[in-house]
Amino acid sequence: MVLGDTVRLRALEPSEADALWRWNHDPEVMRWMSDGYAQSLAHAHKGLEERPRNAYGDVLFGIEVLADGKLVGLVRLRDAEPETGRAELDIYLGEKEYWGRGHATDAMRTMCRYGFEKMRLHKIALTVVTENHAAHHVYRKVGFVEEGRLRQEFRRDGRWYDMFTMGLLEGELRG
Repeated sequence: MVLGDTVRLRALEPSEADALWRWNHDPEVMRWMSDGYAQSLAHAHKGLEERPRNAYGDVLFGIEVLADGKLVGLVRLRDAEPETGRAELDIYLGEKEYWGRGHATDAMRTMCRYGFEKMRLHKIALTVVTENHAAHHVYRKVGFVEEGRLRQEFRRDGRWYDMFTMGLLEGELRG
């Protein structure tokens, strides 16, 4: 368990697959994320039950709001390798009534602090669709900088969108 100011990052329980399945089937939540192919609720349960435990290469936490104990989203550091000191970050809040309250910012800061301090990472990277202004704002607020642009990398509603690649180096975390 990792504490932030407003959130607690913790391992997910198989019983929480219902929430993940609901979030992953909500078009508004998934608007700017790769959603892949639809899966059954049973498959979501099986996936959480059989998920390997968190380890250096792949750390997945649920985002729980401290004030009420509600699971509101996920944050993950993946593809980490000690040889490069680099990992990719993924995050989303699935409970829309918690959007805009600072929980994503706190979860980002907390996970990045965990990556730099506990995992001894040197760099955390991510990609974001250029039109996802809310996420882009959060990432910049935490200290991520744009490092490049991937042209026509993401498709949604029959249109192609560019993506920014962003990075945060050890020592650049804000807040």
